[in-house]
Amino acid sequence: MITGGAGYVGNLLVPQLLEDGHNVIVYDIMYFGKDTLPLDHPGLSVIEGDIRDTAKLEKACEGMDAVIHLACISNDPSFELDEGLSTSINYDCFEPMVVAAKEARVKRFIYASTSSVYGVSDAPEVREDHPLVPLTHYNRFKGMCEPLLFKHQGPDFTCVTIRPSTVCGYSPRARLDLTVNILTNHAVNKGKITVFGGDQYRPNLHIKDMVRLYQTILAVDADKIAGETFNVGYRNLSVMEIAKQVKKVVEEEYPELGDIKIVRTPSDDNRSYRVTSDKIKDMLGYEPIFTVEDAIRDLCLAFREGKLPDSFDNPWYYNVKQLQERRAA
Repeated sequence: MITGGAGYVGNLLVPQLLEDGHNVIVYDIMYFGKDTLPLDHPGLSVIEGDIRDTAKLEKACEGMDAVIHLACISNDPSFELDEGLSTSINYDCFEPMVVAAKEARVKRFIYASTSSVYGVSDAPEVREDHPLVPLTHYNRFKGMCEPLLFKHQGPDFTCVTIRPSTVCGYSPRARLDLTVNILTNHAVNKGKITVFGGDQYRPNLHIKDMVRLYQTILAVDADKIAGETFNVGYRNLSVMEIAKQVKKVVEEEYPELGDIKIVRTPSDDNRSYRVTSDKIKDMLGYEPIFTVEDAIRDLCLAFREGKLPDSFDNPWYYNVKQLQERRAA
């Protein structure tokens, strides 16, 4: 079962797990709809449900071997909407959900935390034991949920936490409010890249590698992941370095656009950290294989094929705008 499986990552993960031979339940409140999922696949069941409805969620867990918990009010600006909404979804219901999964005899619970729990760090390599210095409610609650999960680790209930880097690249439920995706949209459709700050370091992860990660975590022996936390990222780049990669790739893919300017402006977003993913490589043999440049090219192709129409005005691409439109509560 994948909570939030109709979202950005879920829209690539679900088809891949079905192709791998898994039966999949998507449990999602459907703020972004479900039409981008492979609804006609016999191995897929879709439940429109709220993770705060613990009884309904526990019933959905019955017969499931694993839960991948993706559902949340995602990214820091979303907390500008309604702190109570985000608190109730990202924190208050978390431990009851874990208990419900355990009582339903789920064997494996995979929690998607975030590398932004590290906040600001000058360390050249941030490892999993680095102190958490969250700067926002979003990453604070993400970090606070981690020990709540591990309280329930046991011989028959394997708990593992993933701290993924900022995901990038194309998905059928596209997000254009993530760093690489934002800059690519601006370069392709405005011919100009605006960089807020630029010196902040951000680790990045191609969405296809995010999918590969969950395939790995589902397949490995429980004793390799039980009670473990893993950073997962491809490369640490400053926002300005990302902008320069976007400029290079978009100028190659769209020569008719000519010289794409990079404009720098101040930012109050001070999150900056450089994570290392050596642990997951050493313990599980997992390494990302897709680059930030691959993500930019994938987005360029999607724009060219008309898969991302109305990319600035359609709220569906932007978590905050869509939740405002849906009047999420």
